[in-house]
Parts: sequence; C-alpha cells; structure tokens
Amino acid sequence: MEVYETLPIVPLRDVVVFPHMMMPFVIGRPSSIRALEHALLKDKRIFLAAQHDASVDDPRPDDVYTMGCVANVVQSLKLPDGNIKVLVEGVDRGRAVEWKEDKGFYRVVVKVLPRQKEAAGGDVEGTMSRVVSLFEQYVKLSNNLHYDAMIAAVRVDDPGKLADTIAAHLVIGVDEKQNLLEIISPLERLNRIAGILEIEVDKLQVDRRIQSRVKKQMEKAQKEYYLNEKMKAIQKELGRKDDKGNEIEELQKKIKDARMPKDVEEKATQELKRLEAMPPMSAEATVSRNYLDWLIAVPWHKKTRENRDLKHAETVLHEDHYGLEKIKERILEFLAIRTLVRKPKATILTFSGPPGVGKTSLAKSIARAMNRKFVRLSLGGVRDEAEIRGHRRTYIGAFPGQIIQMMKKAGTVNPVFLLDEVDKMSMDFRGDPSAALLEVLDPEQNNTFLDHYLDVEFDLSHVMFITTANVLHTIPQALRDRMEVLNLPGYTEHEKIEIARRFLVRKAMEGTGLTKNNIVIQDEAIQTLIQRYTREAGVRNLEREITSICRKVARKVVAQGKTFTEDITAEKVTEYLGVPRFRPTVAEEKNEVGIATGLAWTEVGGELLVSEATLMPGKGKLTLTGKLGDVMQESAQAALSYIRSKAAELGLPEDFHSKIDIHVHVPEGAIPKDGPSAGITMATALASAVTKIPARRDVAMTGEITLRGKVLPIGGVKEKVLAAHRAGVTNIVLPRDNEKDLADIPKDVLDSLNVHLVSTMDEVLKIALAEPLPVRIPATPVVAEVADAGETPTTH
Repeated sequence: MEVYETLPIVPLRDVVVFPHMMMPFVIGRPSSIRALEHALLKDKRIFLAAQHDASVDDPRPDDVYTMGCVANVVQSLKLPDGNIKVLVEGVDRGRAVEWKEDKGFYRVVVKVLPRQKEAAGGDVEGTMSRVVSLFEQYVKLSNNLHYDAMIAAVRVDDPGKLADTIAAHLVIGVDEKQNLLEIISPLERLNRIAGILEIEVDKLQVDRRIQSRVKKQMEKAQKEYYLNEKMKAIQKELGRKDDKGNEIEELQKKIKDARMPKDVEEKATQELKRLEAMPPMSAEATVSRNYLDWLIAVPWHKKTRENRDLKHAETVLHEDHYGLEKIKERILEFLAIRTLVRKPKATILTFSGPPGVGKTSLAKSIARAMNRKFVRLSLGGVRDEAEIRGHRRTYIGAFPGQIIQMMKKAGTVNPVFLLDEVDKMSMDFRGDPSAALLEVLDPEQNNTFLDHYLDVEFDLSHVMFITTANVLHTIPQALRDRMEVLNLPGYTEHEKIEIARRFLVRKAMEGTGLTKNNIVIQDEAIQTLIQRYTREAGVRNLEREITSICRKVARKVVAQGKTFTEDITAEKVTEYLGVPRFRPTVAEEKNEVGIATGLAWTEVGGELLVSEATLMPGKGKLTLTGKLGDVMQESAQAALSYIRSKAAELGLPEDFHSKIDIHVHVPEGAIPKDGPSAGITMATALASAVTKIPARRDVAMTGEITLRGKVLPIGGVKEKVLAAHRAGVTNIVLPRDNEKDLADIPKDVLDSLNVHLVSTMDEVLKIALAEPLPVRIPATPVVAEVADAGETPTTH
C-alpha cells in the first residue's frame, strides 16, 4: 500500500539527512523559515532534501534532489539574528512527486518509501559483520569521531538501520551520500558502504603514515630550531652576532667589493639568494657557499702597477743570469713595446732548451723586472682536460681548473704565468689538456676563457704567459703555432765558470752555512768540476757537485771549529769527490785508422759521437751496430756507396769491396741513435779504414752526405759546437749552408775554434785525414760513365 503526504520542504546545503539520524542545523532563508513555522503549527513533520548546488540561494524544484528524508522537528530555537536553530530526527525515505507553492514557501507531495526488511541469512550477517569491522577501523583512524559512541551506535540488528547510521557518519561527499540515500535495499546499501569504507580506511592509513613522517620531521625541525634559537641567545649573551645573517651580509659586501663584471655579479647575487633560502647545514648550502667563495676570491680587476723601466729590467736580468744575451734582448724588446703601446697584443713566450739552463728562473726574473706577481703551473704528467678547465659543479668535490686556481693564488689579473714542462703533457680517455690550452694561450680567445666550475667568462688577456719545454717535437702543432719560441742552448765552459763564481758557489755556501772564511773555491777547481765531473748543457749537476764539496767542508768546520779554512784546488776536488766520472776532454788521445769524431744533438745539449769502421776478409758485407735508427743506417749505406764510387780517387782497386766485409760501429751501444747528420763522420771513418790513413783526433764533424758526395745542412749547430768546445776539440767541420747558424755561437767560443765550412766530401777528407790521399789510380770506363752521369771528379 502506497502512502502519500503533503509536507513543507526545506532544501539543505551540503547535508544529507538519513532515517534514524538526529541532525541539528540552522535555518536562515525566509522561505525555509516559513516552511518550518508551518510544520511547527501542524504535526511537526517536514521534508528535507539536499540541493544539487549549494551556492543557489533561492532553489527551484529542479535545483533539489527528489529523494529526501521525512523528519520530525524535535526542537527549535529562534536566534537573536532571526535565524532558527532546529534539531530534527529522520524517519523515513521519501520521494517528492509534486511541488506546490504556498505563501512564501513550497509544499511537496511526498511518496513515503516503507523500510525494507532483509530476511535473516548468512550473507546479510556476514556483510553486517564486515561493515562493522571496517567502520571500527575507520573510527580508530578518524580524528573526527568518538570511538565509544560510534561503536555503541552500530550495535543494532537491523541491517537498514545499521547502513543508515554508518552512512550518516561517513566523511564523504554529498553526491556519494545522496547515492546511499537513494539505495532502498539494505543489503545493497551495506555492500556499497563496505566498498566506500575500504577506500576510506586505505586513505586514512596513508594519511596516518604521512602524518607520522611529517610529525617526526617537524619534531626534528623544532629541535633544530630550538637549539639554533638557544645558540643565538647564547651568542647574543656573549656579544656575538647571528652566524648565518652575519655570513650573508659579509658575502654581500664581498661581492660588492670584488667589482665583478655585470653578468658575473648578477650570477653571484642570484646564488647568494639561493644560499639564503637554504638550511645552513644542508649539503647544497656548502656547495653554494664554496662557489661564492671562489667567485669572490678570483681577481676581477686588481692589477699590479707594471714597471716599464728598461734600465731597471736590464739590471735585474743581469743580476739573476749570466749570458743568454739574445733572450735578454728579446725580453727588453717586449718591455719597450709595452711602454709605447697602451694595449699591446699578448705574446706567448716559449723557452726551449736542455735541463738546467735557467728557463724557470728566467721567468721569475721577468716577473721581478716587470714588478708583476709570479705563478708557476707544472704540466708534467697532466693528462686530464679538467686540470685546465675544472669540473662542473654537478660533481661531488668539484673545483676550478689549475688556471683559475693559480689566478686566485696570484691575486691580480696581470701576473707572469709560467706553464712549466709544456712538452711533458699526455692524453688519455679523459681528454687532451693540450687542446684545452689552445684557448688559454690564444690572445684572440683568452679574454673570454670559460672555466667549467665558475661557468662565467674570465679575462686572461692581461696575463703574460711563458711556457718552458726541453723539446718542441712533442708539442702539438696547433699549440706550437701560438708560441714564440726562444731557444736556450747550453752554456760554454767560460759561461759555466762565471755562473758558478757569481751564483752557484754563493748559493751552496748559504745552503750549508759556510762563510768566505771557511772555503775558497778556485777557478781551476770549477773547471775540473765542469770537465771531469759534469758533462751537461746546463749547470744543475755542477751545482750539486759544488754543494757536495761544501757539505764535506761543513762537516770539517763542525768537527775542527769555525776557524777551519779550506782552499779548494783541482787536486782537492778529486780528494773530496773521488775518481773523475769522465775521460779527459780531448775526444781521442791519438790519431787512429777507421775512427772519426762526429757531433750529435740530444735533449740535454750536444755530445761527441765517435764512429768506428773496421775491415775483415769477406764478400762485401756491411754490418752496422750501435743501436742505429733507420735514417742513420741509410746514411751509412750512402757513405759506403760514395766510397765505392770514389775508389779510384782514393787509390783503391775497383773491386776492393768484394774481398772484404765492413763493420761500422757507433759506441755506447745501449743508447738509441738516429738522424742523417753522422753521414760525413761515417764516410770519413770508412775512407780512413779503406785507405789506412788515420783520421785526425782534433777534428769533429757533422753533416748529411749524398751519393754524389755533397754535404747537406743539419740542425742543432750551436749545441754541437758547444759540445766540441767542452770536449777540447779545436777543429770543426760544418756544412757551408750552416754558416748562418754561427751567429748564435758566443764570440769567445768561435775565437777558440777553427770552423771549416765544406760543400763536398772531398773537402771533408782533406781536413779530417791526417795524411794526403794516395796518388789517384787512372779512371776505368765505369768511373767515366759515373762522371758522365753528372759527377765532377775532383783532382788532387
């Protein structure tokens, strides 16, 4: 049987009333107040339904759900502002079937939906038990519901009442609650509530975990905050300022004082703002602070006032170094240009020469002469590009490259920057540092040098770069192209004596604590040290030997008293240092057959290189020993071919070679040797061996030989001539085309030598052999054919 009632309606905002539910709310709209007053005058029954949209103030029939709840008004109280507070109790579900407008309010014809009762059974009881269990979990996890009251409320046997009670207390949306209200079947409603409860319990559990985590973090943060505040209070009591605030202010002042370029200052200010927002103890704050420290520490504008006085510079260079006149002249030219030109183009000077000739100390002297700061970076063994350009800040422990580190060390934008041992760099999978140096040493590019760590452009154009190298062939061509190479050859014996007298002896005495009263080193003793104990282009070993003598004298001074005096003569040198390490300075003691003295270039200067040739009965075989390279072996074969072609002129039978074997040996066989410059030396040794005429012991030679007996120019003339001078050789044979290189040789050395410039091998033999060649054998037709081929026989 269907039941219909006509009841006044009160539309509700964001509330759904269920049967069996007591609900208090406030009524304020005039239409709702009139509807309530009408209900209170009659039987206190009213129809409550939720609005679709809570923001509508004057709802029409289409704005209200048709399914609602028939309720009894339990209490009502008129408030001072005209609103009415009511307490209602839900009775039954009802559906509005017809709306009627009355005096300022609506009445609806409601079809009352009777309560359905489910038959008792396993499904219903199981579902009720499951829903109650889930609701208990929900109440435990929810902070808005009283546990005991809720548990007491759900202890009911009626599934419909249980479902409505739980639905009324769920914190879910109006739409979801309206859906539950519109489900008539209690079992279906319980199943739907179970699904909602499972989702809500999961949500609450996640919320609880998050809250627990947040609470721990907040407790930690509060603890840190408390301790920090306590520290601040203690510091304030001690009269100190807040560390972080003080640090930020200090950094701001430093950034302003650094006078950075505009883009760099913007980046530093931006980084400072990030640092200010970070917790002081975080790892990121440390990285940011280090970055700012580097930006501030690098010199952006500070310069040293350059001394451009040429007389002062000349005095300083002469004070620190003896000799090296051409190098000093070039440095003074450089300074003169800087005096005349306001912004001269940067020059990269490269000092090339053997060890111990003063390349590094010369760079220091330049810095002293110009009144600039001096920094030195050794590139020996560097094989990582990041050593030059630095690592990006994303890496842990990142730092700027060595260029920026050295600029920070210098503290000015215009130091003298020495890149030492630039020829000793290597490369591997991490990159090629020599390629990174291209930017540093290129005057057109280094005004915008970009370090990976700083990540801002830095101007290196004011820096005077000087590089040093022992050899040039290991430096990549692109890098060598950016350098102005100044060769520092070895010192002469006279120069070494002067250097020892002016610098080395004084330095050794200071290092060992001796005075002029304790030790006097004679020039003859220094000469003995140079000739018998050191054979080098520089003076490093000479310094060691002088220091060794000073140490031994220092021991005697301590043992015998400070009045002890020692006069070091040539004999005393042997007494202090033992057996001489080198033979007498003359290349060979006497003229010998088959032995010729050559000259060789090495990385440490020039050396004498003896070539030996011997003949044995055989079938014309040529044997070459002494660890000779391919080019040197070919030179020996060319020399033999020349001797064979000149057999008649040397007074030899035409087939002399077919009855003998020839062995050419270059002593010191463990040392690799190569190059064409020993050609005329081996030819002379062969000529001496086959003619039985001794070669002169006081003649040293160097030059490349051709099959036609021409003597071609070679390199390293200065080093080779100085080596001959050190060894006591008085006659030197050089190719005529090398005459221009004699200008580089000190005048006192040239005056003590007889330099013979030759163009052909015939001239060499005239000088090198101790006796004239035998009378020429008449030429055979074969020799005539050779002459026809372009060879001009030399008459004797």
